[in-house]
Amino acid sequence: MQLGRRGEALAEAYLAERGWAVLARNYRAGPKEIDLIAARSGVVAFVEVKTRTTRTGGTVLESIRALKRRAVVTAARRWIHENGRRGSVYRFDAIGVDLRGGEAVIEHVPDAWRPGG
Repeated sequence: MQLGRRGEALAEAYLAERGWAVLARNYRAGPKEIDLIAARSGVVAFVEVKTRTTRTGGTVLESIRALKRRAVVTAARRWIHENGRRGSVYRFDAIGVDLRGGEAVIEHVPDAWRPGG
């Protein structure tokens, strides 16, 4: 669990450096969770963070299975119902944090998937 929290903290810092405001961390809707919810310029991104120390599991997108994507979409719908922002565009992003070697390498995939996709 510590590894995941470290990756989420690095992803949050990465987003903040690029002008994103983090609205929520580890938002829960029942058993479903969204790692980060961030906003910038009228866009709200629901962000799934994957932290790696090995090469197994494929790319960051390949590691987010359909079941997890559906869970994030379900939680996002709940967040929008509770906190939605008029006029905002909503999307689902993925951030991969690779901790192999001495320095973290971050891969951000904006609009990584769509509901039902």
